[in-house]
Amino acid sequence: MKKDDCIFCKIAAGEIPSSTVYEDEYFRAILDLGPASKGHTIILPKNHYEDLCDLGPEEAARVLPVAAKIGRAMKKGLGCAGFNLVQNNGEAAGQTVHHFHMHVIPRYEGGPEMVGWIVGKNTDEERQEIAAALTGAME
Repeated sequence: MKKDDCIFCKIAAGEIPSSTVYEDEYFRAILDLGPASKGHTIILPKNHYEDLCDLGPEEAARVLPVAAKIGRAMKKGLGCAGFNLVQNNGEAAGQTVHHFHMHVIPRYEGGPEMVGWIVGKNTDEERQEIAAALTGAME
């Protein structure tokens, strides 16, 4: 299942040239055109899914092993010290292309801080309320 007006569907299908670093029957992984660091890779499913909540079960089961394979290759081939997996869902979370994709971003010793947040605080009561709202919404 492919969406005709989706650029990531076209890239995943090989219709638009890309620097492919990995491919199997479910995914094509390409170098990002606007990399956060040297080797920044995007994993694209060949089927169209809007975001993680829409992702098919086969792709969901396989995406983390693919990310780990790419991450190991980054450590071995590029000499990075680690890597981040980044996956945005919805515009408020920074998703700009509405085709599920996962970023594998190599991190190098002494490199810039890229992924972080300001640590917040909440009370035990607030945590209990939040947990109740989430568990109730999963039923």
